Amino acid sequence: MVKILITDDIADEGVQILKSSGFDVTYKPGLKAPEVLAAIPGQDGLVVRSGTKVTREIIEAGTSLRAIGRAGIGVDNVHLETATRRGIVVMNTPFGNVASAAEHTFALMLALARNIPRADAALRQGQWKRNELVGAELEGKTLGIVGLGKIGGEVACFAKAFHMKVLAYDPYLSRERAAELGIELTHLDALLERSDFLTFHVPLNDKTRNLIGPEQFRKMKRTARLINCARGGIVDEAALAEALKSGLIAGAAVDVFAQEPLDPKSPLIGLPNIVLTPHLGASTEEALLKVSIDIADQFVRFFKDGTITYAVNAPAAADPTLRPYADLAGSLGALASQLGGSGLKSVEVTINGGIADHDPKAIIVSALAGVLTPVCGDQVNQVNARLIAQDRGIAVSDRRTKDLRTYANLVTVRVDSNDGACLVAGTLLEGRDPRVVRIDDYDVDLHLAEHLLVMRYPDRPGMVGKYGTVLGRHGINIGGMEVARLSRGGEALVVLTLDDPATSQVIAELRQEMQIDRIWAVRI
Repeated sequence: MVKILITDDIADEGVQILKSSGFDVTYKPGLKAPEVLAAIPGQDGLVVRSGTKVTREIIEAGTSLRAIGRAGIGVDNVHLETATRRGIVVMNTPFGNVASAAEHTFALMLALARNIPRADAALRQGQWKRNELVGAELEGKTLGIVGLGKIGGEVACFAKAFHMKVLAYDPYLSRERAAELGIELTHLDALLERSDFLTFHVPLNDKTRNLIGPEQFRKMKRTARLINCARGGIVDEAALAEALKSGLIAGAAVDVFAQEPLDPKSPLIGLPNIVLTPHLGASTEEALLKVSIDIADQFVRFFKDGTITYAVNAPAAADPTLRPYADLAGSLGALASQLGGSGLKSVEVTINGGIADHDPKAIIVSALAGVLTPVCGDQVNQVNARLIAQDRGIAVSDRRTKDLRTYANLVTVRVDSNDGACLVAGTLLEGRDPRVVRIDDYDVDLHLAEHLLVMRYPDRPGMVGKYGTVLGRHGINIGGMEVARLSRGGEALVVLTLDDPATSQVIAELRQEMQIDRIWAVRI
């Protein structure tokens, strides 16, 4: 039975989805790190929100762990490198809290612009500070957005409703797409110099950590206001406090912090021109329900049939027409690897036909995992295949073409090793029937099976009887046979599908009986 540990609050609807799917669910929100460390052995899946820090030690202690689910977007609380190296899929729910995060961003922007928290506090103390708390309008102002993904795009839509001009910095967004959204795309320095309000909607990583520091604050308008509802650590908090004290910027509103909970001695606390909230961006009943149901559904699909959805460390074949080709690529990779010899040096995956229009990552890593599994063992999967190849110095490349006449789609895997090279190609007949159609220079029509026996020998009478006799002697049934040759009397390629594996003893007897060297027992 699949065992799932949940260490942060999620909606009961999510818990029930997991339980009704037959999973053994341990729901213990609020566990401290030592308690998580003690509870994680034997668990197949771990579900968290932002509260649990999934450290290297916790992941390494999870010897049965196959998936980590983050009910939300940010995964900076998960040690991705360790999870990836151990082949553990890390999934998030990128859309469940989009509305909540965008709305909170705008709520903070308005609260900051109109001094609402200070006005409320003063009035509760019996002070009528109407003249001292004059605010600023949003209409006609320029909003600078760093990161124009789902949340950033939603914030841009809100800004347009307030008749603001919107600028964006996003190195991964094309100018054409920005133009479609009616947003001016610019570089970071220009964004800082021109923005009246600045908001962030990017993950925390090596490129975004301390993205805004002393140098960046000096480039901003003295009337500018900064809002961060994305991730703590994007803005240097000490530099922000100094910029607010010195008047480099007019104000800030912050929902996320480098260390949470926020230290009561933080230099941000006590400043009059900052609004602080305790990481409330996704804290709505609706968002909690959405992300809880989403991550539960994703776990069910993953543990039931291996479907990977919204993984941050593994490609997913989201298009249902593409997934069978990813599965095919894995089988082709395994076949090529076992025929290609030892000392693997490089892997090339070629995607040909209509499927070349799709994102090739899922097909490529499936092929690579197929190649590496016979070499490295079952610990290889789509998550860690590239890292394992990199560690072993194996070059990985891919090509996409549409120069195809015989088949609508074709996947080809070529491996090069110290012993030579092997090329295997396959397709799906009628989009669903996987076939190997080429092995090196030989055209074949091979149904894939778990156990194969591949032989190359001079084409002469009597060979079929010899290997039939040996296999029969060992009680191994032949389920199918494919014979190919390039010319009469030349070399023949024979592939047998077997009901049981050919043992090393069987291989030795075949070599002696048939007087051949080129023979492989293959497992797919």
